[in-house]
Amino acid sequence: MNQSKVDFEPFEYSYYDYSDWYSNKAEPTKLPKEVILPCDPTADDRLFHICMLSISLVIILILAALTRKHKLCQGFTRGASSIFSPVNFLDQTQKKGLVMAIFGLLFSKLSMLVIAPDPLPFSKDTPADIKEYMKITAIFYYPILYYPLMLCATLQHKAGYAFGTLLSFGHFGILVWQKFDCPKTPEIYKFYALLASLPQLACLAYLCVQFPFLFLKGPKSDEDLDSSYYIDYVKSLLKKKSSTISSSASDKPTLVERILEVPKSYIYVPEKVFRFPLKLVVSALVTFVAIYQTALLLIVLVVPILHIVRAGIDENIAFLLLGFGIVLSDDRMEVVKIVTFYTWLLEVCYLCAVTLSCLISLVMLMKSMVLHRSNLKGLYRGDIYNIYNSQKTIRPSKSGVACWMGLMGYQAAIVCLGMAIQTIVFFICFLFLVFLIIIPVFHGRNIFMFEVAGRAWPAWVTMLLLTALQHVAAKFAFIKKEGGTSDLNNRESLFLLTYLLFMVNAVIGLIVAIWRLVITALYNIFHLGRIDVSLLHRTAEFYDPAYRYYTHFLKVEVSQSHPVMKAFCRLLLDMMVTGDRVEQRNQDAEEGIPENRPAGKTASSRRIRSRWQLLYTLVNNPSLLGSRKHFQTLQTSESVPNGTPNRSSKNSSKKEAGKPAAEPVQSTEAPTSQEKTE
Repeated sequence: MNQSKVDFEPFEYSYYDYSDWYSNKAEPTKLPKEVILPCDPTADDRLFHICMLSISLVIILILAALTRKHKLCQGFTRGASSIFSPVNFLDQTQKKGLVMAIFGLLFSKLSMLVIAPDPLPFSKDTPADIKEYMKITAIFYYPILYYPLMLCATLQHKAGYAFGTLLSFGHFGILVWQKFDCPKTPEIYKFYALLASLPQLACLAYLCVQFPFLFLKGPKSDEDLDSSYYIDYVKSLLKKKSSTISSSASDKPTLVERILEVPKSYIYVPEKVFRFPLKLVVSALVTFVAIYQTALLLIVLVVPILHIVRAGIDENIAFLLLGFGIVLSDDRMEVVKIVTFYTWLLEVCYLCAVTLSCLISLVMLMKSMVLHRSNLKGLYRGDIYNIYNSQKTIRPSKSGVACWMGLMGYQAAIVCLGMAIQTIVFFICFLFLVFLIIIPVFHGRNIFMFEVAGRAWPAWVTMLLLTALQHVAAKFAFIKKEGGTSDLNNRESLFLLTYLLFMVNAVIGLIVAIWRLVITALYNIFHLGRIDVSLLHRTAEFYDPAYRYYTHFLKVEVSQSHPVMKAFCRLLLDMMVTGDRVEQRNQDAEEGIPENRPAGKTASSRRIRSRWQLLYTLVNNPSLLGSRKHFQTLQTSESVPNGTPNRSSKNSSKKEAGKPAAEPVQSTEAPTSQEKTE
């Protein structure tokens, strides 16, 4: 009994002690942040997707019935689009806006699946153990959902434009309805879902405008080879350059012009007679959307947390800092103000880092477009060494086709990762600048960085003076100019000064090595999001996977979409389909000869010259090189490493060059082109 009484008394004492915590004198507990409850819009997402999938399936069947009379795949000939291949990614002349909008819509939707609680709209409260499998399924579901939009956009049929109008308005209307009903969501930030869906709304709004416009305008024959772009490109190549341009180019630019040339090189200005491939244009838009989505995710993951931390700072922070031996002030309210101000500085530094990362990514995107155009033009004219460090053959390969297919995905992923790393590095740099330089200078205390630098000022002054001495002596004492040439002078003094300054140059070399490391790191961080620039040395570019993907993409693109090749393919098709009369009419119209006047001697010479140019182009066409008889014979007899012909191949090429040019064209080139057209 006594033991039980002893055990009961402490329990009673503790009970009354804890009850005092919940007395009326205590302040009520404040919620640290606003609680957002789950929201279910009146337009049910599951019902909408079921209806939209059914409507899309019916539309695909109707379009398949309407286009059944056309062949599913006709190569270079007209009317190659079908429901199984609605987009010709090698076509440089089709309307790129619709395809870009659909890819932007798809990427915006897929980028939200990273943190989505329910990856698929058919299930709610997805269990955690199957959520990853649902995300993998969603990666294939949403391309299928938006595939009818792509089909209606590129099939060039009036019924397709009508169905595209119906689908685009359906997607846009339901999405606006859902965001209006539920602008706030309980995800990482209350407005994240609304802000992340802005690119989707923009792409769908563009589709809602373009589809009705194309329906009213009607389908227009805009096939690849029917366009005048390739003929205009060839005319621009054969156009004579004016003498004024060459004379102005020989003049040495002034200092102001050289300074202005640097920002101009980062600004993309479209050219009249040049069109980007569809893959590069879509990749640019996807990269822009990736920059927006990554920046939004970086902000909503950190900034709201900093707001909550800053709102929860009270007088107890002084005791917490005192436990770590940090005393900011004797007044606790002043400590609260100081910590709140420092927390605000953290937020400012982070937002500056994200903003700088976005600006650098956008500038690098524009610079990439400029370099894409330069690389394509260089490969069009055969400048291989501008892209590759060795002799390469421009023809597709297995790895090249795989890289060509995945270019847009590679670019988007690399940009996202590059922005994340840039933000972290820039945030650290801003923290160093603000907390170790600006604030100590502003308050006049804790300037230990300047104290360390001040103690070492004799060494810094000595190195600066000796470095300046070497440059001045090299300019005025060790170099002599006689007869327009330069040579060494005062060799004895040069050798003596080299010996005396050996240790000083070793210390300077250490500083240069550190500076080299900093410059290399900053350069690679700035260009991490670009695939058109290798981050390795010229001889080690092969080990940079992103740059290797890009170079393989260029090989496939140039070998299959060369403008000059397509221009001559169009001429060949016109001659085969319409006959000699249309050929004569086109040549006369191109040469400015009226139809009722017979071709004269000048027109005949021009016609002969154009045919020889066609013959020369076909002989040197890399796409037709593998079909020639002498190439197949050499390939079976002996291998040619790295694309460099050996002695036997050189002799055979010399013998072939000595033969009449019309003979191999009739036996090899003409049947090859005819097989391609058939």
